[in-house]
Amino acid sequence: MNKKILLVEDSPVIQHLTKRILHLQNFNIDTAKNGKIAIEKLSADTYDLILLDINVPVMDGLTRTQKIRSHEEPSIRKIPIIAITGNAKNYSKSQYIDRGINDLLSKPLNYDLMVLMINKYI
Repeated sequence: MNKKILLVEDSPVIQHLTKRILHLQNFNIDTAKNGKIAIEKLSADTYDLILLDINVPVMDGLTRTQKIRSHEEPSIRKIPIIAITGNAKNYSKSQYIDRGINDLLSKPLNYDLMVLMINKYI
């Protein structure tokens, strides 16, 4: 498959588990522990999908999504974004989608659902 995913997550435990599971699915995973690093990586490399924790340091996920969706490079603007949040009650799914996010996963993560969702977009 060799599809490349950018995982934006500040928890080392979630990063580790997610990377292991997605490697088993033959995805290539790159990580960023905060929003600033994520934007830098998007400008330096090509990704097929972004798994984006909404609550990481430096730049929150919704602000980061706006920067991605308004990026000057069309290929970056179109990358599917799956948001990950432990606070799904703060917004409805449609509010996330209205802000440019393609889909939403709640924590604790259901990794089977995550793999199905990723395959839906790439």
